[in-house]
Amino acid sequence: MIPFDTIAIVDWSGGNDRGATPKPDAIWLGLTRQGEDAPPIYLRNRHVAEQALTDLIETERAAGRRLLIGFDFPFGYPKGFAQALTGQSDPLAVWDWLECRIHDKPKTNNRFDVAGDINRQLGQGVGPFWGNARPNHDVPGLPRRKQGYHNPFPDMRACETRAQGSFTCWQLAGAGAVGSQVLMGLPVLNRLRRRFAGQIAVWPFEPLETPVTFVEIWPGLINPAVKQAEAQGGIRDAHQVRLLARALAHLPLPDLQAMLTITAPEEGWIMGLGHEDKLNRAASDRALQPPPLRDDCFALPAGVDWTPVDEALALLHDRLHPVVGRASTPLADAQGRVLASDVTAQRSNPSQPNTAVDGYGFAHATLPPGDPVLPLVQGRAAAGVPFEGAVPPGHAIRILTGAALPTGVDTVILQEDVNAAEAEIAFRAGIKPGANTRRAGEDVAAGDTILQAGRILTPADLALASATGLSTLPVHNRLRVAVISTGDELVEPGNPAAPGQIFDANRPMLLALARQFGFDAVDLGRVPDDRAALRAALDRGTEQADLILTSGGASSGDEDHVSALLNEAGAMAEWRIAVKPGRPLALGLWHKTPVFGLPGNPVAALVCTLIFARPAMARLAGAGWHIPQGFTLPAAFTKNKKPGRREYLRARIRDGRAEVFKSEGSGRISGLSWAEGLVELPDGPANITPGSPVTFLPFTSFL
Repeated sequence: MIPFDTIAIVDWSGGNDRGATPKPDAIWLGLTRQGEDAPPIYLRNRHVAEQALTDLIETERAAGRRLLIGFDFPFGYPKGFAQALTGQSDPLAVWDWLECRIHDKPKTNNRFDVAGDINRQLGQGVGPFWGNARPNHDVPGLPRRKQGYHNPFPDMRACETRAQGSFTCWQLAGAGAVGSQVLMGLPVLNRLRRRFAGQIAVWPFEPLETPVTFVEIWPGLINPAVKQAEAQGGIRDAHQVRLLARALAHLPLPDLQAMLTITAPEEGWIMGLGHEDKLNRAASDRALQPPPLRDDCFALPAGVDWTPVDEALALLHDRLHPVVGRASTPLADAQGRVLASDVTAQRSNPSQPNTAVDGYGFAHATLPPGDPVLPLVQGRAAAGVPFEGAVPPGHAIRILTGAALPTGVDTVILQEDVNAAEAEIAFRAGIKPGANTRRAGEDVAAGDTILQAGRILTPADLALASATGLSTLPVHNRLRVAVISTGDELVEPGNPAAPGQIFDANRPMLLALARQFGFDAVDLGRVPDDRAALRAALDRGTEQADLILTSGGASSGDEDHVSALLNEAGAMAEWRIAVKPGRPLALGLWHKTPVFGLPGNPVAALVCTLIFARPAMARLAGAGWHIPQGFTLPAAFTKNKKPGRREYLRARIRDGRAEVFKSEGSGRISGLSWAEGLVELPDGPANITPGSPVTFLPFTSFL
């Protein structure tokens, strides 16, 4: 294999011009030429980027240097798309097709319109693309969200099913809108191919025998190295292109050759997939200090000290993802489980047109003028016992609630509005066509999405699933939450307590909370202030649970062994959160299992569990992000709050007003039992007097 002299990496964007000042989520170019790194280049829009790439190719060609350029968007679509769109399975035919149709200006482009055209051509206007970000402007054929969406092609390519955290190429808006990058990127690459005809090879579709090679890359492969650099400040996108260019330039030639020896003639492939360790070693900034966490989901940016509550929650939201497996479960066992994927109706509801009342059915168009008198056909239609024949024009049939409408019937009149004899009925004129009937599928049509992934299944959901023909549902396995109490001062309730000892209140509380949230609680017991014993308990937790809650030992004192062990493992971050009660949370990973080190004080442990651990658990369980539903009430108390941190007061409702516990002391456990919820006071100053509006969060809103 001929080595490359210059490596360029492009972090692409599907959006509009980002302005003159370097910004994240824009286009960035990283360059390593003959082993020397160049500073990352900010490119404000695609027109500037295309010219910069043209200049780069011309410069490297004039100097006789072989050039590899990596772009962070897919070069091909899932199998079958190219053939359906262009009549050829060649992915480069899609490049030609898009170049002819995509119109791009710095402040506007037609990517949503083109996607809508494709959807109408290939997917009856409901897929494969989704995500219209234009405000107040619907695009025919392009769903704004995945509701009602149907994709005639695979959702992901083969390589993306192996690249954890990658996104589908069909999504055009929102976080992870790779689809917009593809639509706006491939036309640019195609123009460069034509401009430099015969000099550019596209991997893995063409032999690499040209001076310039285009490859598909994904910066997520070097995320640990990027995080390491990001901890020192700067823009993430700039770090990504610089480090990946460096990594590919410094790889031994056999390793580079192994990465390029891939066969994926239609879908394309992510260069380096499966070789992440080698890329991260080659990308490493040796001069930088290691980041706070090896696996980094809890790492705070460099220089962060006190973290506001909303920022802490946003960090947890962005960095956590489901960790539980999936299973198929019968409806009878599905209540309270988390739905693992969208579910569609197998049958319409109602499955056939039917009657909503007891009465008589007929064809409205065959009614005679005036007050109708209609002969009755023999027999009747009842729920589950349909009428086998057809009702002749100008005739009626006895029909009962829920019965399928026989052929020749489109309208039903209430039996109370009819005078009936043995062989005929009479009623007043004026009934409307279709009266008292239900259309087939008027509730749900076969193929409709009836339940969305992440939903916690309710009895009503099970009724809907059953009514539409489903007997099993795809669910996530229940999250397993392990609980450990730490401290020499703790004894089990029922045992004698020596002077200075207290009964363990946290463990029964946390185990009960885990069960109340719908998770499997794993009791790992009480651990003394002994590092070896705690290490053994954490090891058991990683074998038996998906998340570990500890209480006590989460600060930085001599006996705070939770923090010490997580620090020893290189996987500890102490989040000093601007919250009362609570403040320090020890967050980390023990053998890749998330650990929440809660305060030992029961009041602080409960508040931190509800505010921080509860939504994190929901995220890990596949249930999305849990936001408690609060409401505003007049206060029944007085408080002058200083700025600087958010406060949560134990509270309950009496006579329509929120009253708070008599003491804010974190050791007053009786206040937890007394309370029905929490009053949330804002980060800033507050002067609360009786009647002032306050936010009340009932404990039930955390379930």
